Amino acid sequence: MNNKIVRISALCVLVTSCAFAQQKDSIASRNELDEVVISDSKFALAKEKSGKVITKITAEDLKKKSGQNIATILSTVVGLEINGNQGSAGKNLGYYIRGGRNRQTLIMINGIPMSDASGINMDYDLRLIPVEQVESIEVMKGAASTLYGSGAAAGIINITLKKTANKAVAGTAYMSMGTQTTADKTNYLPQDYNQGFAVNGRLKKFDYYASLNSTETTGISEAVAPQSSVFEADRFSRVNSLVQLGYKVNDKLKVRGFVSFDRLNSDFDSGASADNLENYGLTNQYRAGVNSNYTYNQGELVVEASGSLIEKDYFNYGSLTKYKARNTNVDVYNRYNFSTKLFLVTGGQFQFYDANSESLYGGISNAVAKMNTVDPYVNVVYNSDFGLNVNAGTRLNIHSNYGNHLVYNVNPSYSFQELPLKLLASYSTAYIAPSLYQLYDVYSGNLALKAEKNSTIESGFEIKVLKNKLNINAVAFYREEDTAIEYFSNPVTYESSYFNALGKYNAKGVETTIIYTLSDKLSVNANYTFTQVEEKAVNNTFPDAKANLYNPKHKVNANVDYQINKRAYLGINYQYLDKRDGFMGYPPVVSSLDSYQLVNATAKYELIKNRLNVFALVSNIFNEEFVESVGYSTRGRNFKLGLNINL
Repeated sequence: MNNKIVRISALCVLVTSCAFAQQKDSIASRNELDEVVISDSKFALAKEKSGKVITKITAEDLKKKSGQNIATILSTVVGLEINGNQGSAGKNLGYYIRGGRNRQTLIMINGIPMSDASGINMDYDLRLIPVEQVESIEVMKGAASTLYGSGAAAGIINITLKKTANKAVAGTAYMSMGTQTTADKTNYLPQDYNQGFAVNGRLKKFDYYASLNSTETTGISEAVAPQSSVFEADRFSRVNSLVQLGYKVNDKLKVRGFVSFDRLNSDFDSGASADNLENYGLTNQYRAGVNSNYTYNQGELVVEASGSLIEKDYFNYGSLTKYKARNTNVDVYNRYNFSTKLFLVTGGQFQFYDANSESLYGGISNAVAKMNTVDPYVNVVYNSDFGLNVNAGTRLNIHSNYGNHLVYNVNPSYSFQELPLKLLASYSTAYIAPSLYQLYDVYSGNLALKAEKNSTIESGFEIKVLKNKLNINAVAFYREEDTAIEYFSNPVTYESSYFNALGKYNAKGVETTIIYTLSDKLSVNANYTFTQVEEKAVNNTFPDAKANLYNPKHKVNANVDYQINKRAYLGINYQYLDKRDGFMGYPPVVSSLDSYQLVNATAKYELIKNRLNVFALVSNIFNEEFVESVGYSTRGRNFKLGLNINL
């Protein structure tokens, strides 16, 4: 592909965005004065009072993205790249916020931090949750450890599940089928199926929500086959069930509880360009928890308690390894309103993790592989009448293995009274303790590992002109990472180990979004992300190795939404990823991957008002052949048809 043409076309998309409009409820309409966000204070806060540029994907946005999974939807968010999203359904995902990696991105569900204590990075697998259970998503970039603890070094993804309808019985059902094929070996027979239903309602003080989802996909090999070979198609299946119950004790006290079960079963290959007919992975996740909210005259008290159990079977290289991990979370926090302009959040969080693994060659015992944290924290929010807003706080991380770590954040912003302009800035710190796997794995564990330390500084602006029709926001950031945890495998002795990298890494960049509203029907939003990660050796053994591979320096997203009439909708999405580095093998052979651009389209039509709608989508319309991860397959042009029924 001619890179000059690609860059020119990407620039044209940005320029074009100034001539079109974005619909009121589309993903980029984050600047409405009445919009509410919760991620930067744990409580509902008017968007205009927030000192962060938070991307909120609303329920209406998700309806327009019917047929897409969570990773695909998140990949259009400014400052966020999800590697593996364009591959087979069972491909592991990598989350990159501002040059960070999985362990530096915290994923939460209903405000509860999610993790897998048996995993290398203890990160949560987004493939476990279906988008049909989701009400909205907030993405906040920058270190957020003050409110959310270890792991929120680069940013957070806060997923809110669907709520109960305001009638006794309501329900939804849905189903879709689609193709699953690569660009060079097309097969347009249906091989991707998704179906499910949910029932919910409210009876006086009691409310309920229950859902069941099933997904089955095949058609693509995880590893890419050489030109003269044919690899086995790797299957992926998932089952999700969720039950939420709520009870309104009185006007001040509400209690909610939930239980869920998620199963993910998929084939995988023996690595890049290496087929395997026997490998499989099976994950069972069990979660339960309770949440209570007590409202009083001067504020609100929240108690959240949850627990999860993850069991995994991995059959690889002819051997079965069984994993089991537990996670307990208790978070108690209170908002006290000194006035309508000032409130204080104080809280304490307890988290416990343990992990166990068994195989023919040894394992990890949860009698040893365990840790906990006890973290008191405080955060103050001040919103003045003259435009000054301040969000600041601190947390003491008390870690069972790593002692005490103090983290803090300062986030001032100023909205001019006579100008439609808001300036913002922040400085925040974070730390991440090594995972249980990195410490105790029998092959590569290292008990001498130190915790990672991160700090982020950012500044930017948000401006609205032309009667709020044109909205522009931009943020520049700089993130510094010390004692980063890396992995080394000796190609001669096959010995491997996790270690703390020499020196400091840094990532810097700019995120910008342009929105211009022309009418209630036609809309366009575009965002651009520039991320430059320091290119330095991981260690002295591999001087050519680079940190943070697969992170594009330039990324462009553009979305066009056209509400043709009250029943018909058409959406077009454009995405451009710049060149980035990838690697394969040990010692790693680093190669530069070509840039690529994708065009996708979604159409919806309401057959029966408020009851039945159908949708169709086409991804990678021009059947672009590209490499997302070295040695792994990517999807070509694919089609999907589906319907949603409201009961």
